[in-house]
Amino acid sequence: MAIITIWHNPKCGTSRNALALLQEHGHSVTIVDYLKSPPDAATLARVAAAVGGAQALLRTRGTNAEALGLPSADDATIMAAMLADPILINRPVVIGPRATLLARPAETALDAA
Repeated sequence: MAIITIWHNPKCGTSRNALALLQEHGHSVTIVDYLKSPPDAATLARVAAAVGGAQALLRTRGTNAEALGLPSADDATIMAAMLADPILINRPVVIGPRATLLARPAETALDAA
């Protein structure tokens, strides 16, 4: 089975479900608590590009993204905000041999394997 990395927030139901689904299918999963160990700028840029850009990776629900004007901001502004406050990164991000993707819904996590 494939080795998968998941940017995980244990408080997020979708993230917990994606992790459980990957493990149930026998994948070895490296769990990165991205709130405690945020990605560096290069990694964040690579992942954002893979999922369709910074806008696609932006989490607005339960964050101050709207107040910061991020939904209408350019990619550089969004990326800088995510680097400063990783709660703005949507989750779970799943990085596998076939794809890097935002696993929403959780079942799409298997598409990365």
